[in-house]
Amino acid sequence: MNILLDTHILLWAAGSPGRLSREALALIEDRENALYFSAASLWEIAIKRSLGRADFEADPRLLRRGLSDNGYTELPVTGIHAGALDQLPPIHKDPFDRILVAQSLVEGLALVTTDEMIGRYPGPIRLV
Repeated sequence: MNILLDTHILLWAAGSPGRLSREALALIEDRENALYFSAASLWEIAIKRSLGRADFEADPRLLRRGLSDNGYTELPVTGIHAGALDQLPPIHKDPFDRILVAQSLVEGLALVTTDEMIGRYPGPIRLV
């Protein structure tokens, strides 16, 4: 399965794996799954880190390097992804979460998240 991890799942996988559910951990550890992270997640971390958010303390440069070194594939944000945003129902207002949903739909990736609001979107969303 091709999996796009949402921002909190990425942060927990990298720094606090004990916070991951068993299902999320199993998906990440399954070598049959291809793991992706979005450039939008790094952007979100950088912005929220600069605002002093305690849940976004990771250095996005180090996180990117660590993810890449561990076999994750970076997914850039493209115009096609941005264009898909207007096709999403108005469930969630967070622009970072919305672009992740759009990327998962466009690319055919299962978006793994703990966010119940994201879980309400149609498409390949995996609530863990």
